[in-house]
Amino acid sequence: MIKKSLLTALLVAFMASSAVSAYAVSAPSGEKQAPIVLETQGSFTVGGATLTHPGTFSREHFLEPQGQTAYGDHAYVFYQIPVNAKPFPIVFQHGGAQTKRTWETTLDGRDGFQNIFLRKGYAVYLLDQPRMGEAGLALKADAGQNPYAQNPLFADKTLFELCRIGVFPNRFETSQFPKGQAALEAFQRSWTTYAGQLDDDLNAQALGKLFDRIGPAILFTHSMGGTIGWRTPMLTENVKAIVAFEPGGTPFIFPEGEVPEALPTTYAPVVATAKAVSLETFQKLCRVPMLLIYGDNIAKNSSEEIGPDKWRSEMDMAQKFVAAVNRHGGKAELIHLPEIGIRGNTHFLMSDLNNLEIAELTQKWLAKHHLD
Repeated sequence: MIKKSLLTALLVAFMASSAVSAYAVSAPSGEKQAPIVLETQGSFTVGGATLTHPGTFSREHFLEPQGQTAYGDHAYVFYQIPVNAKPFPIVFQHGGAQTKRTWETTLDGRDGFQNIFLRKGYAVYLLDQPRMGEAGLALKADAGQNPYAQNPLFADKTLFELCRIGVFPNRFETSQFPKGQAALEAFQRSWTTYAGQLDDDLNAQALGKLFDRIGPAILFTHSMGGTIGWRTPMLTENVKAIVAFEPGGTPFIFPEGEVPEALPTTYAPVVATAKAVSLETFQKLCRVPMLLIYGDNIAKNSSEEIGPDKWRSEMDMAQKFVAAVNRHGGKAELIHLPEIGIRGNTHFLMSDLNNLEIAELTQKWLAKHHLD
């Protein structure tokens, strides 16, 4: 006769196995994916502050702010740790007007980087930065300067072109953007307005606190998250490497006296930007190996196509940034995918049709730096 404790253990094991199998769905291609086996998963908030309203709380007016305290400006973090995880987790920092879903399931239902790198054995930490998504409690309202802090968000054509899907309504011929109208609809529904004022330093402080909490880890950033990534090693020593997917939209960091001129664009609001910090502060960034990756359909010369022209300026500034880091003893690299034969990637290259190829490229770079 099986003892009760052993029977219970067997039932738990069977139920857990069944649950994993239930979620081991087939890939869109029909190829069955191996189950992802987790040691644990969970969520928490990190960073943040409070703000107390003047006055005295009254139960007769309990909906009024007087005497009450607001909590906000924290980041929200969701994590998954696989069984036998690699030594260094990956922290995923999203870009502007996005949330952690940037790294989740792709627009057409394939594995995003969250699952791809879980399958490769990395623990993953996905965050919503302060004043965004599930961290939407803000202590400072937007002053009305940010067009992505407004609802309704009238920007479908803007985002289509800025993200280099094509020139609306047509896609670039080589585009790796997922096929079909459903994926395009999902793209337009992936955006999130800001709940408060955009503050890159505040976001970096929350990200730094996350690294202090979890220990040494790798940082992946996207787009406007790039500048948050550059600032984070200035606040913590736990950033082991940074992989920046098309950083831009907010300032690149340079030492004082070395801030370069931005390459002008046809449309002034989309020119690259740069910010100065002390050389001592900049050298904290230089101790971290960095890889910057840019996709396709970036103009070589001035263009009237908004996306290709904007990213011409951003990639030019990125090349100057890489040169500055290496000039001061760092190890930074920039890969322009078409130059190595990978064509058609949009601004969201981590969820394009060839995202597995991009992930392999990234993992090889991590292995080169003994982080795999």
